[in-house]
Amino acid sequence: MKRRSFVKASLVTGTAAIISPVMTKAAVKDNQHEPAEFYELRVYTLKDDIQQKIVEDFYSQAAIPAFNKLGVEHVGVFTELKPDGQTRLFVLIPYHSLAHFNEVIVKLEQDKVFQQKGIPYLTAPATAPAYVRIESSIMKAFAHAPKIAVPPNKSRIFELRQYQSASEAAGKKKVEMFNDQGEIDIFKRLGFKPVFWGETVIGPLRPNLTYMLTFDNLEGKAAHWDSFIADAEWKKISTVDGYSDALLVSKITSTLLLPAVYSQV
Repeated sequence: MKRRSFVKASLVTGTAAIISPVMTKAAVKDNQHEPAEFYELRVYTLKDDIQQKIVEDFYSQAAIPAFNKLGVEHVGVFTELKPDGQTRLFVLIPYHSLAHFNEVIVKLEQDKVFQQKGIPYLTAPATAPAYVRIESSIMKAFAHAPKIAVPPNKSRIFELRQYQSASEAAGKKKVEMFNDQGEIDIFKRLGFKPVFWGETVIGPLRPNLTYMLTFDNLEGKAAHWDSFIADAEWKKISTVDGYSDALLVSKITSTLLLPAVYSQV
């Protein structure tokens, strides 16, 4: 087999989304008519620096230019701020729709320049694989934040947060809390810089939602979360009957990330 299929190498399952400016509930309803983006989040497990270089070279030299040519903008690539051993590599890929996602898959298979530049990654032998595994999710952007929000290109850190729920009904209720009960508005009012908010529709550990925030530094992150926890409006909506986190969220995972030099997010 001359090359590993790009599709097989990247698709497993999940969902995601993004954030938008503070809006009234009426504006939220209007915003729901705007098509929501879909996000693919790929997480690479790597064993050493050699694998990391192969995967990073693939994205910087082959994949991102090919994605951009096909209308996929703002591809984010991140390493862990404090890895436990070899860092994992996180790749965020936004699509206009599921139809766009499928179109990109088909055209990448036909892109000779992409296939040629990607040879070290796409055709890595079993004796020297390019990575250990890829875990992939597809996420749908929240109605209240249907498009990705790209932060300024400056020194920064990112926080990727995942909320797992015990049931699909609880997961939908938590999304509703963000969209309709004003939780996203609180983040915006307090000066958080969200990148996306999304509900995982295909992927592991469902039901869950995932969102990404960015901060200038760790001190800024701590200060923002302190203000959120102390916020009167947050305390109010988090105690509304049926909306407490104890009912809707069974596990929270937070991962701190740094953008690669060539990352577009």
